[in-house]
Amino acid sequence: MTSAAANQAYPVIAAAIRYIQDSAPRQPDLAGLADYTGYSADHLQRMFSQWAGISPKRFLQFLTAQFARQQLQQGRDVLSVSMAAGLSSPGRLHELIVTLESVTPGELATGGAGITITWGVATCPLGVLLGGITERGVCFLRFITDSEQTAFNELSEQWYGAAFVRDDRALTALSAQLFGQTPTGQSVSLLVKGTNFQVKVWEALLRTPMGHVTSYGDLAAASGSPGASRAVGTAMACNQLAVLIPCHRVIRENGVIGQYRWGSERKSALLLWEHVQRFGA
Repeated sequence: MTSAAANQAYPVIAAAIRYIQDSAPRQPDLAGLADYTGYSADHLQRMFSQWAGISPKRFLQFLTAQFARQQLQQGRDVLSVSMAAGLSSPGRLHELIVTLESVTPGELATGGAGITITWGVATCPLGVLLGGITERGVCFLRFITDSEQTAFNELSEQWYGAAFVRDDRALTALSAQLFGQTPTGQSVSLLVKGTNFQVKVWEALLRTPMGHVTSYGDLAAASGSPGASRAVGTAMACNQLAVLIPCHRVIRENGVIGQYRWGSERKSALLLWEHVQRFGA
């Protein structure tokens, strides 16, 4: 499936994922899924498999708590080994090296005064993105789940002192780096605003490899504050960089995938997409 076709297919995929999630205990069949989406069974099977790399039935298996718990255990192993080895380099995101830099106290106090943010909109296989990029890195990235204006208002409120220039080509290039069929091998720099603890949580998230998940408790421990699971949740809520800082890789201790700021079906789709990219069908 081409990138353009994958982008156009996501609303149907999201509806299918939502149906599978809601009816997973009943083990829904392909016929019921086809009726829900309004497509023939053959067409839906082909579309879903081309987008996800696996069939709807395999995705239903992906959603089971047993699978999630297995992934969680793998994530713990990888994270604990990385921490024990003293690895300080950020994790990989589909062959991208992500580095993180914090704003200065002065920039934080003035809402980014003196910073120019190039912002724009781009489609990707998981919906529509709106983001902002500075000379020092990407400072904002979110899925548009309401309206473009609402998403831009969130960006401009976060960086109220900055100057804004629109250029959709910049976001299209970033989307291609994140979701392109051919990895670029390039690095992505991030410019973040947060407390010291929040930055530590985000850095720990970057050490959670693509295709794996972690828990709130393990993330708190990796951030140097065991028992601070609630504070970890707050740090994730303050994350302004969807996908790049992968808060979608955090699930509950019991293996339940849980909620996501931009929709639980999008979180499931992200985990599915990363799993297939990393391990194949």
